Amino acid sequence: MSTPLLVGTRKGTFIVDRHNGQWQPRLAGHAGAGSNFVARDPNTGTLWALLGHGHWGAKLSRSTDGGASWQDGPQIKYPPGARYIGTDMPSEDGAEPPPKIRTATLLKLWCIGFGPRGRIFVGTIPGGLFESDDGEHFELNRPLWNHPSRGGDLFAGDGSGETQWFGTPASESGEFAAGIHSIVVDPSDADHLMVAVSTAGVLESRDGGRSWHGRNSGMTNDYLPDPHAEWGHDPHYVAICPGQPQHLWQQNHCGVFYSHDGGANWNNVSDPDSGVRFGFPVAVDARDGRCAWLVPGQADMQRTAIDGGLFVARTSDGGQSWQQLRKGLPQVHAYDVV
Repeated sequence: MSTPLLVGTRKGTFIVDRHNGQWQPRLAGHAGAGSNFVARDPNTGTLWALLGHGHWGAKLSRSTDGGASWQDGPQIKYPPGARYIGTDMPSEDGAEPPPKIRTATLLKLWCIGFGPRGRIFVGTIPGGLFESDDGEHFELNRPLWNHPSRGGDLFAGDGSGETQWFGTPASESGEFAAGIHSIVVDPSDADHLMVAVSTAGVLESRDGGRSWHGRNSGMTNDYLPDPHAEWGHDPHYVAICPGQPQHLWQQNHCGVFYSHDGGANWNNVSDPDSGVRFGFPVAVDARDGRCAWLVPGQADMQRTAIDGGLFVARTSDGGQSWQQLRKGLPQVHAYDVV
């Protein structure tokens, strides 16, 4: 039997099994609740779902029996004194509201990642990376929280008063705050971590999270006064090739970016003529880091399939060329984007 697909939706957590060549979805839990992210811990087999309840807020849920039953997971909360420099959403005329110090409260559980020796990482809005060694107790990674790019250590004072971490309205309440949506753990090096922030960019740690450095060279952001600025980028998803971890991919507001040197440099490999420029998820081959798939959308403010036909874009040469895969996908009046 093939490995089932785990799918988080706004209406619950689904598992999709394949039987006799046919995919069959089933509601596995959390009916009617938002399931932001669902994943299987490769170390224990436990399924984790990151929920966003309109009434109860953000909660972790887990299953040890393959999704047959679910129990509440440990509570994730910011430690006393956790503050950050936040900004409001820019106005329609582009004016930037002044930054202000806010008290951190959990607005969203956005992604989960797993490392060797049972380590679990959870990314949140506003901009927190929580880590656990036992799946029972989560603590905020303070070196990332206190990073100079977001104003320094606000536990000790008011910091620099400036931040390069801007916001996203992706929280359940729509509140504008930066969030961590991608967690990458190098399968060949347990101390090598990367996270992606909306909106700031990509940060890397080579010492298990004790220190962090920006990895945004080569990325561009058309919305910034300086498109090549070090910070302020908005990758939508960052993925690593397990067999060749120096190969990384991301979809971005401003294109598709690929790195073959571990994120030290990013190259824009978009091909607008093939419809490849804007999108959200990207998948990378497990062995060949040059091979990737994505489902492009029309544009940032027009998040629909291109010209009403859904397709998967595939590259096998690091984005030098793209192939459109359309067989089996609706080509008429299909405006959804996976």
